[in-house]
Amino acid sequence: MKILLTAFEPFGGEAKNSALEAMRACDMSGLSAEVRQLEVPTVFYESIKVVKEAMQVFRPDAVLCLGQAGGRSGLTPERVAININDAYIPDNAGWQPLNESIVADGPAAYFSSLPIKTMVASIQAAGVPASVSNTAGTFVCNHLMYGVLHILALSCNTCIGGFMHLPYLTEQVLERPNTASLSLEDQTRGLWAALVAIIKHCGA
Repeated sequence: MKILLTAFEPFGGEAKNSALEAMRACDMSGLSAEVRQLEVPTVFYESIKVVKEAMQVFRPDAVLCLGQAGGRSGLTPERVAININDAYIPDNAGWQPLNESIVADGPAAYFSSLPIKTMVASIQAAGVPASVSNTAGTFVCNHLMYGVLHILALSCNTCIGGFMHLPYLTEQVLERPNTASLSLEDQTRGLWAALVAIIKHCGA
């Protein structure tokens, strides 16, 4: 089995992106799957292009995209991506689309094809907070999730895909003491558990 695992570069003035740090730190050697890691630009449309190219070359059985959601207290697999770009801040290329469709003639939304409930249970069993999220926002995270699921819908193959948000790292909120966070160790343990759930779901 092959899994494409992506994470965004830092954005919004942050020095780090918890999703990228967790992806880099997670030891994939014990997994019964080949995991290809990919850093993705936090840029509308360019992010989809980069991931699409990687999918065409790697031909994964599953795609799990990761992003940072500051303020959340646990790992949150996303249930749905909506066909809208409505950026609350500019992306890393300075672009800030407002109330625009991602795909002009695309469906209003796509549901994740990952086993999100099983992922949550697996993460919680590893001792890490997790819950299903029903909103991926309207920034580049939702944008990429929608883009990946649109690609999969058009290709009609058996690859599954979706998105999971990770909270801030504790080191990111040292001067924001009331902001939720998790340690890098907890985040990598939770990510590993999510990958295990995906692998089991695919029968690998």
